[in-house]
Amino acid sequence: MQPLPHHYEVKVTASEKGPAEIMSHELMTLRSAPPRQYEGPGDLWSPETLLVAAAADCLVLTFRAIAQVSKLQWSNITCDADGTVDRAQGAIRFTAIRLHARVVLPAGADHEKAYRVLEKAEKACLVGNSLKCEPMIESEVTSEVESLAPSA
Repeated sequence: MQPLPHHYEVKVTASEKGPAEIMSHELMTLRSAPPRQYEGPGDLWSPETLLVAAAADCLVLTFRAIAQVSKLQWSNITCDADGTVDRAQGAIRFTAIRLHARVVLPAGADHEKAYRVLEKAEKACLVGNSLKCEPMIESEVTSEVESLAPSA
């Protein structure tokens, strides 16, 4: 791991209609839109599905890293994730994210060790540990530049 702090830069662009585009250095551009629950098309990633996916993906990748250090033999991990959005504490927000991780071990592998690695992964998961923070928002509003027609 590289020394902390780490920085991750993402740019999202959108116009009045159509999907937003999510970009980051050297990564494939993603398209997003509101989910069906917010009158979106439901056929693109949304901020809600991306957040739930980030929690599941982080658990899986953290498990993989800890399993390697722990020398756990394993074949496969699958993590199903379900996020609940509801009204709580005066705001609409995620009230729960449930992750169901299933690890497949080769015959004869240590099941107890796998549970310990899963527990360590849950405690070490960066995204799961970060969900209590609120984003800091800086805003800027500008106008399109009007073209100046030459006067005759």
